[in-house]
Amino acid sequence: MRAAPYLVGAVAGFLADARLGDPRRGHPVALFGTAAARLERRLWRDHRAVGAVHTGLAVGAVAGGAALAARAVRRSPLAAAALTAGATFTVLGGTSLTREARAIGDSLAAGDLTAARERLPHLCGRDPSGLDEQQIARAVVESVAENTADAVVNALVWGGIAGVPGLLAFRAVNTLDAMVGHKSDRYRRFGWASARLDDVAGWPGARLTALLTVAASDAPARTWRVWRRDGSAHPSPNAGQAEAAFAGALGVQLGGTLRYGERVEHRPVLGAGHPPVTPRDIDRACCLSRRVSTLALAVTTTARFTALALRARRPR
Repeated sequence: MRAAPYLVGAVAGFLADARLGDPRRGHPVALFGTAAARLERRLWRDHRAVGAVHTGLAVGAVAGGAALAARAVRRSPLAAAALTAGATFTVLGGTSLTREARAIGDSLAAGDLTAARERLPHLCGRDPSGLDEQQIARAVVESVAENTADAVVNALVWGGIAGVPGLLAFRAVNTLDAMVGHKSDRYRRFGWASARLDDVAGWPGARLTALLTVAASDAPARTWRVWRRDGSAHPSPNAGQAEAAFAGALGVQLGGTLRYGERVEHRPVLGAGHPPVTPRDIDRACCLSRRVSTLALAVTTTARFTALALRARRPR
């Protein structure tokens, strides 16, 4: 059955990420980033159309290569499962996400604010130099929420939709957005296409993340209420969905003012009326992330298995 190799491979890749996390050297995503950066140096112009070409070439190369690989192994269930396992392990980042978050939480618990500030850039792009304990904890919980969607759920959603090409293409889109999709002078126009493509690709997984957070929460009614009230208040069309749902599930307040280098953003509060985040909430957020990720694996693999099984039964 065509559906079985993806199911077996996705579960194996998920378990491999849970056990091993990201490799410290030679990660395929890092290699893609290096190649995309070299392409950028050749193509860069302060123009949207050139940026769109850069995005199309970088993502297209990954998607096309993945499609050829999937086609080459389609007649061998064992090889197809192995390819899916490798791709799933490559694109998932849930274990490394929670590992970094807990390391910062441990530093805060030990009263070592300097170590927590030094480690925060491993998790998000905020300037840690002026952040106090509570602000670092908030940054960590928000990053765990957002990256549960980006580093796990969205990848699994696109794997469920398009198999190995979907897994790898989404990771390419998300990585490219992190590289050129931000609003600096260099990338405001060149990175526009990458940012918009990431918004589109991230739309279904962000909503599924919020729904699964409701399902995984100890307070589903509160989680649903905060998500539906605050999820669209965030300037990102996707990040606010996960962050608002996590705020509701944890019973904390997220959002507000934050700093990215020289740029300051004043974001709406998510979960107003609840207490501010504390360092103790970091571990709770990591546990919630793992539950949501496991549910996402179950939902997406079941959906793909069912769709392919039904397609196989259709008369030809």
